[in-house]
Amino acid sequence: MHRQLALTIAGFAALLGVGLVLGAQTSGPGHRLPFAFIIFGVQLLFVLAWTMAMRPPALLVVAGISAVVAALADIAAVQTDVAGLAPLGYLAAGGFLAAVLGQLVRRVDRVRVTDSLGATLLIVVGVVAFGTLIVLSRIPAGTQAITVCLTASGVALTVARLTDAVLPWPRLAPQVPRGAAGVVAGAMVGTLTSALLGSYLVAPFTPTRAAVIGLVAAVTAVLSDLAVGYAEAGRLMAGEPPTMWVARHMQGPLGGFALAAPAAYAMCMLFL
Repeated sequence: MHRQLALTIAGFAALLGVGLVLGAQTSGPGHRLPFAFIIFGVQLLFVLAWTMAMRPPALLVVAGISAVVAALADIAAVQTDVAGLAPLGYLAAGGFLAAVLGQLVRRVDRVRVTDSLGATLLIVVGVVAFGTLIVLSRIPAGTQAITVCLTASGVALTVARLTDAVLPWPRLAPQVPRGAAGVVAGAMVGTLTSALLGSYLVAPFTPTRAAVIGLVAAVTAVLSDLAVGYAEAGRLMAGEPPTMWVARHMQGPLGGFALAAPAAYAMCMLFL
Protein backbone atom coordinates (compact mmCIF):
# COMPACT_ATOMS: atom_id res chain seq x y z
CA MET A 1 0.00 0.00 0.00
CA HIS A 2 1.34 3.43 -0.92
CA ARG A 3 2.38 5.52 2.06
CA GLN A 4 0.21 8.49 1.13
CA LEU A 5 -2.84 6.27 0.75
CA ALA A 6 -2.27 4.66 4.16
CA LEU A 7 -1.92 8.12 5.73
CA THR A 8 -5.15 9.27 4.07
CA ILE A 9 -7.10 6.28 5.38
CA ALA A 10 -5.62 6.84 8.83
CA GLY A 11 -6.80 10.44 8.73
CA PHE A 12 -10.28 9.39 7.68
CA ALA A 13 -10.48 6.86 10.53
CA ALA A 14 -9.33 9.48 13.03
CA LEU A 15 -11.87 12.06 11.83
CA LEU A 16 -14.65 9.50 11.88
CA GLY A 17 -13.78 8.50 15.45
CA VAL A 18 -13.58 12.10 16.63
CA GLY A 19 -16.94 12.90 15.04
CA LEU A 20 -18.69 9.96 16.68
CA VAL A 21 -17.15 10.56 20.11
CA LEU A 22 -17.91 14.28 20.09
CA GLY A 23 -21.39 13.58 18.80
CA ALA A 24 -22.02 11.24 21.73
CA GLN A 25 -21.22 14.10 24.10
CA THR A 26 -24.15 16.08 22.71
CA SER A 27 -26.60 13.33 23.68
CA GLY A 28 -28.68 13.72 26.81
CA PRO A 29 -32.23 13.16 28.09
CA GLY A 30 -34.62 14.86 25.68
CA HIS A 31 -31.71 15.98 23.51
CA ARG A 32 -30.70 13.01 21.37
CA LEU A 33 -31.56 14.26 17.89
CA PRO A 34 -28.15 15.90 17.20
CA PHE A 35 -26.40 12.59 17.90
CA ALA A 36 -29.00 10.76 15.79
CA PHE A 37 -28.30 13.10 12.85
CA ILE A 38 -24.56 12.46 13.16
CA ILE A 39 -25.16 8.71 13.25
CA PHE A 40 -27.43 8.95 10.20
CA GLY A 41 -24.74 10.80 8.28
CA VAL A 42 -22.22 8.05 9.07
CA GLN A 43 -24.81 5.43 8.09
CA LEU A 44 -25.26 7.07 4.70
CA LEU A 45 -21.47 7.02 4.21
CA PHE A 46 -21.52 3.32 5.14
CA VAL A 47 -24.29 2.58 2.63
CA LEU A 48 -22.47 4.48 -0.12
CA ALA A 49 -19.11 2.85 0.50
CA TRP A 50 -20.31 -0.70 1.04
CA THR A 51 -22.83 -0.85 -1.80
CA MET A 52 -20.30 0.59 -4.26
CA ALA A 53 -17.60 -1.76 -3.00
CA MET A 54 -19.65 -4.98 -2.84
CA ARG A 55 -22.04 -4.15 -5.70
CA PRO A 56 -24.96 -6.43 -4.87
CA PRO A 57 -27.67 -7.00 -7.50
CA ALA A 58 -30.17 -4.14 -7.76
CA LEU A 59 -27.61 -1.86 -6.16
CA LEU A 60 -29.85 1.20 -6.01
CA VAL A 61 -32.68 -0.81 -4.45
CA VAL A 62 -30.37 -2.21 -1.75
CA ALA A 63 -28.89 1.23 -1.08
CA GLY A 64 -32.30 2.86 -0.86
CA ILE A 65 -33.74 0.22 1.45
CA SER A 66 -30.63 0.37 3.64
CA ALA A 67 -30.93 4.15 3.93
CA VAL A 68 -34.60 3.85 4.92
CA VAL A 69 -33.76 1.14 7.47
CA ALA A 70 -31.01 3.37 8.88
CA ALA A 71 -33.46 6.25 9.37
CA LEU A 72 -36.08 4.00 10.96
CA ALA A 73 -33.48 2.44 13.26
CA ASP A 74 -32.38 5.87 14.47
CA ILE A 75 -35.98 6.95 15.04
CA ALA A 76 -36.71 3.74 16.96
CA ALA A 77 -33.54 4.16 19.04
CA VAL A 78 -34.58 7.68 20.01
CA GLN A 79 -38.33 7.27 20.43
CA THR A 80 -38.86 3.90 22.13
CA ASP A 81 -39.94 4.09 25.76
CA VAL A 82 -37.41 1.49 26.91
CA ALA A 83 -33.89 1.53 25.46
CA GLY A 84 -33.26 -1.86 23.85
CA LEU A 85 -32.08 -3.59 20.71
CA ALA A 86 -35.26 -5.52 19.87
CA PRO A 87 -36.69 -2.84 17.51
CA LEU A 88 -33.35 -2.62 15.71
CA GLY A 89 -33.27 -6.40 15.28
CA TYR A 90 -36.74 -6.40 13.73
CA LEU A 91 -35.76 -3.60 11.38
CA ALA A 92 -32.58 -5.42 10.32
CA ALA A 93 -34.54 -8.58 9.52
CA GLY A 94 -37.26 -6.68 7.67
CA GLY A 95 -34.74 -4.61 5.73
CA PHE A 96 -32.81 -7.71 4.67
CA LEU A 97 -35.97 -9.43 3.43
CA ALA A 98 -37.07 -6.29 1.57
CA ALA A 99 -33.64 -5.96 -0.09
CA VAL A 100 -33.66 -9.60 -1.18
CA LEU A 101 -37.19 -9.26 -2.59
CA GLY A 102 -36.09 -6.15 -4.43
CA GLN A 103 -33.31 -8.15 -6.05
CA LEU A 104 -35.71 -10.91 -7.08
CA VAL A 105 -37.94 -8.56 -9.08
CA ARG A 106 -35.63 -8.32 -12.08
CA ARG A 107 -34.57 -11.48 -13.91
CA VAL A 108 -31.05 -10.18 -14.53
CA ASP A 109 -30.56 -9.61 -10.79
CA ARG A 110 -32.35 -12.80 -9.73
CA VAL A 111 -29.51 -14.98 -11.03
CA ARG A 112 -27.00 -13.39 -8.63
CA VAL A 113 -29.17 -13.13 -5.53
CA THR A 114 -27.92 -16.34 -3.89
CA ASP A 115 -24.29 -15.28 -4.29
CA SER A 116 -25.00 -11.83 -2.88
CA LEU A 117 -26.99 -12.75 0.24
CA GLY A 118 -23.95 -12.23 2.47
CA ALA A 119 -23.18 -8.82 0.98
CA THR A 120 -26.79 -7.68 1.33
CA LEU A 121 -26.93 -8.88 4.93
CA LEU A 122 -23.68 -7.09 5.81
CA ILE A 123 -24.91 -3.80 4.37
CA VAL A 124 -28.27 -3.87 6.15
CA VAL A 125 -26.93 -5.11 9.47
CA GLY A 126 -24.05 -2.63 9.27
CA VAL A 127 -26.30 0.42 9.11
CA VAL A 128 -28.47 -0.90 11.95
CA ALA A 129 -25.36 -1.58 14.05
CA PHE A 130 -24.61 2.15 14.19
CA GLY A 131 -28.03 2.67 15.74
CA THR A 132 -26.91 0.73 18.82
CA LEU A 133 -24.83 3.77 19.75
CA ILE A 134 -28.01 5.83 20.16
CA VAL A 135 -29.53 3.10 22.33
CA LEU A 136 -26.33 2.92 24.36
CA SER A 137 -26.38 6.69 24.94
CA ARG A 138 -29.72 6.25 26.75
CA ILE A 139 -28.29 3.77 29.27
CA PRO A 140 -26.52 4.86 32.49
CA ALA A 141 -22.77 5.05 31.82
CA GLY A 142 -23.54 4.46 28.14
CA THR A 143 -22.10 7.74 26.88
CA GLN A 144 -18.90 7.08 28.79
CA ALA A 145 -18.76 3.58 27.30
CA ILE A 146 -19.16 5.07 23.82
CA THR A 147 -16.31 7.48 24.54
CA VAL A 148 -13.99 4.72 25.74
CA CYS A 149 -14.83 2.15 23.08
CA LEU A 150 -14.94 4.44 20.06
CA THR A 151 -11.80 6.28 21.15
CA ALA A 152 -10.04 2.92 21.46
CA SER A 153 -11.39 1.87 18.04
CA GLY A 154 -10.44 5.15 16.36
CA VAL A 155 -6.94 5.09 17.82
CA ALA A 156 -6.51 1.42 16.87
CA LEU A 157 -7.59 1.99 13.26
CA THR A 158 -5.47 5.12 12.94
CA VAL A 159 -2.33 3.57 14.44
CA ALA A 160 -2.75 0.43 12.35
CA ARG A 161 -2.91 2.44 9.14
CA LEU A 162 -0.07 4.76 10.18
CA THR A 163 2.09 1.74 10.93
CA ASP A 164 1.28 0.31 7.50
CA ALA A 165 2.53 3.59 6.02
CA VAL A 166 6.01 3.09 7.50
CA LEU A 167 6.25 -0.63 8.34
CA PRO A 168 3.79 -2.88 6.47
CA TRP A 169 5.55 -6.00 7.78
CA PRO A 170 5.30 -8.92 8.11
CA ARG A 171 2.82 -9.14 5.26
CA LEU A 172 -0.22 -11.13 6.32
CA ALA A 173 -0.85 -12.28 2.74
CA PRO A 174 0.80 -11.46 -0.58
CA GLN A 175 -2.49 -10.13 -1.98
CA VAL A 176 -3.32 -7.96 1.07
CA PRO A 177 -1.12 -4.86 1.51
CA ARG A 178 -1.33 -4.91 5.30
CA GLY A 179 1.25 -5.82 7.93
CA ALA A 180 0.83 -7.68 11.19
CA ALA A 181 2.78 -4.95 12.99
CA GLY A 182 0.03 -2.44 12.30
CA VAL A 183 -2.76 -4.71 13.51
CA VAL A 184 -0.94 -5.55 16.76
CA ALA A 185 0.25 -1.99 17.40
CA GLY A 186 -3.22 -0.59 16.75
CA ALA A 187 -4.89 -2.97 19.20
CA MET A 188 -2.24 -2.31 21.88
CA VAL A 189 -2.28 1.48 21.61
CA GLY A 190 -6.08 1.53 21.47
CA THR A 191 -6.25 -0.54 24.67
CA LEU A 192 -3.71 1.70 26.40
CA THR A 193 -5.71 4.78 25.43
CA SER A 194 -8.90 3.30 26.87
CA ALA A 195 -7.11 2.46 30.12
CA LEU A 196 -5.89 6.06 30.39
CA LEU A 197 -9.43 7.32 29.79
CA GLY A 198 -10.72 4.97 32.48
CA SER A 199 -8.47 6.61 35.05
CA TYR A 200 -10.21 9.96 34.49
CA LEU A 201 -13.82 8.75 34.31
CA VAL A 202 -16.08 8.34 37.30
CA ALA A 203 -17.54 5.07 38.64
CA PRO A 204 -18.32 2.45 37.47
CA PHE A 205 -15.24 2.96 35.30
CA THR A 206 -11.78 1.94 36.43
CA PRO A 207 -8.61 1.69 34.32
CA THR A 208 -8.98 -2.10 34.28
CA ARG A 209 -12.61 -2.09 33.17
CA ALA A 210 -11.94 0.57 30.58
CA ALA A 211 -8.96 -1.40 29.27
CA VAL A 212 -11.04 -4.57 28.92
CA ILE A 213 -13.90 -2.98 27.02
CA GLY A 214 -11.46 -0.88 25.00
CA LEU A 215 -9.48 -3.98 24.06
CA VAL A 216 -12.59 -5.71 22.73
CA ALA A 217 -13.64 -2.65 20.73
CA ALA A 218 -10.14 -2.03 19.36
CA VAL A 219 -9.57 -5.63 18.31
CA THR A 220 -13.02 -5.79 16.73
CA ALA A 221 -12.35 -2.62 14.74
CA VAL A 222 -8.89 -3.53 13.41
CA LEU A 223 -9.88 -7.08 12.53
CA SER A 224 -12.97 -5.83 10.70
CA ASP A 225 -10.81 -3.38 8.79
CA LEU A 226 -8.38 -6.17 7.94
CA ALA A 227 -11.21 -8.48 6.84
CA VAL A 228 -12.30 -5.89 4.29
CA GLY A 229 -8.84 -6.07 2.72
CA TYR A 230 -9.06 -9.85 2.48
CA ALA A 231 -12.55 -9.62 0.94
CA GLU A 232 -11.35 -7.16 -1.69
CA ALA A 233 -8.36 -9.41 -2.51
CA GLY A 234 -10.72 -12.37 -2.85
CA ARG A 235 -12.93 -10.48 -5.31
CA LEU A 236 -9.92 -9.54 -7.42
CA MET A 237 -8.62 -13.13 -7.42
CA ALA A 238 -12.06 -14.30 -8.54
CA GLY A 239 -11.73 -12.10 -11.61
CA GLU A 240 -14.20 -9.41 -10.56
CA PRO A 241 -13.33 -5.83 -11.59
CA PRO A 242 -11.89 -3.60 -8.84
CA THR A 243 -14.35 -1.53 -6.90
CA MET A 244 -14.56 2.27 -6.86
CA TRP A 245 -11.33 3.65 -5.40
CA VAL A 246 -12.87 5.94 -2.78
CA ALA A 247 -15.48 3.39 -1.65
CA ARG A 248 -12.88 0.65 -1.35
CA HIS A 249 -10.73 2.63 1.06
CA MET A 250 -13.59 4.08 3.11
CA GLN A 251 -15.05 0.61 3.56
CA GLY A 252 -12.53 -0.64 6.13
CA PRO A 253 -12.76 2.13 8.77
CA LEU A 254 -16.54 2.34 8.38
CA GLY A 255 -16.85 -1.41 8.84
CA GLY A 256 -14.57 -1.26 11.86
CA PHE A 257 -16.74 1.31 13.63
CA ALA A 258 -19.93 -0.51 12.57
CA LEU A 259 -18.84 -3.65 14.43
CA ALA A 260 -17.29 -1.73 17.33
CA ALA A 261 -20.70 -0.14 18.07
CA PRO A 262 -22.55 -3.36 19.08
CA ALA A 263 -19.35 -4.56 20.77
CA ALA A 264 -19.44 -1.42 22.94
CA TYR A 265 -23.09 -2.10 23.79
CA ALA A 266 -22.36 -5.71 24.72
CA MET A 267 -19.37 -4.81 26.88
CA CYS A 268 -21.36 -2.09 28.64
CA MET A 269 -24.07 -4.60 29.50
CA LEU A 270 -21.57 -7.22 30.71
CA PHE A 271 -19.10 -5.08 32.66
CA LEU A 272 -20.91 -1.88 33.65
